Amino acid sequence: MADITIYHNPQCGTSRNTLALIRNSGEEPEVIEYLQTPPGRETLVQLVAQTGQPLQALIRSKEKLYGELQLDNPALSDEQLMDAMLAHPILINRPIVVTPLGTRLCRPSEAVLDILPAPQQGAFTKEDGELVLQSGNGGTK
Repeated sequence: MADITIYHNPQCGTSRNTLALIRNSGEEPEVIEYLQTPPGRETLVQLVAQTGQPLQALIRSKEKLYGELQLDNPALSDEQLMDAMLAHPILINRPIVVTPLGTRLCRPSEAVLDILPAPQQGAFTKEDGELVLQSGNGGTK
């Protein structure tokens, strides 16, 4: 079993860049395409708790459905927001990465670097051409 898990959406550039950064460290993570295999309530509650962020930070507020469901209503409880995320996994912000060093919503994708057990093995450029690392071993721009 992989020591690293990524809750991934292959249609998302940030998620693809994060997965590529994990692989650039020499690791092959367990990839969970959460739109096809959504986490259950217990797992989602655990992921939120492990990030140390409020639930609202893990809701994809840019998603059209977020507005349609009026999830910006401050009267909604965390339980109601969680219900919406479970009913509509597209509302789960991504990518969420779990490693032995922590759990993080990796937005931007470079946020994964702080929780990877192994250093980067080579230079890395995002899909949009932005240089993240000039060289391996955790080197930076």
